[in-house]
Amino acid sequence: MPKDDRPAQLRVGRLTKAHGLKGAIKLELYTDEPDKRFVPGAVFSLQVPETSPWFGKTIEFAELRWYNGHPVGFFQGVDDRTAAESLIKAILWMDHDDSALPDEKDAWYDHQLTGLDVLRDGIKVGTVARVDHFPAQDLLIVATPGGEVMVPFVKAIVSGVDLDAKTVTVTPPLGLFEELPDEPSEPQTPDDATSDAGDSGGSASD
Repeated sequence: MPKDDRPAQLRVGRLTKAHGLKGAIKLELYTDEPDKRFVPGAVFSLQVPETSPWFGKTIEFAELRWYNGHPVGFFQGVDDRTAAESLIKAILWMDHDDSALPDEKDAWYDHQLTGLDVLRDGIKVGTVARVDHFPAQDLLIVATPGGEVMVPFVKAIVSGVDLDAKTVTVTPPLGLFEELPDEPSEPQTPDDATSDAGDSGGSASD
């Protein structure tokens, strides 16, 4: 398989809400080191719907400020509230040197996870096909013999990632990787049968 020479990318934040009238946008951070990622001149790729005017574009960061403990970003070319609102819900990605691992604890590049074996109770149940990113959470898409399974990428379900062993350990709730059996119907007792017969066979009296 040919080597993918595209630069690795790290998901670092999401734009959540316009702030003020001068193009500022509140940030949801996906990095423990915003002062290193969000610096003047940093260029981010934008994950937006295809219908967005920003689809396929990048954006240059201008300034990071903090208001009441919340990070707010300013971007080149985003000069008013209307422009800021056109970027709401965009996810920010930045190129990263593939020779360096992410600085954040429990953070991995998508390409590091793709292809890893997925283990439950030490038994392989599938292989990571890709990682899908959504505003609410990330999903590991696991290829299994029965089809693809969407696994929420949260600590309660994905308990460990071992890049050296090329494995992802999961502790999924019952039913995520298999169909739950139908609830067995309760056996009818003789008393129940008699009661049913009486209810259905009785005649009304005047």
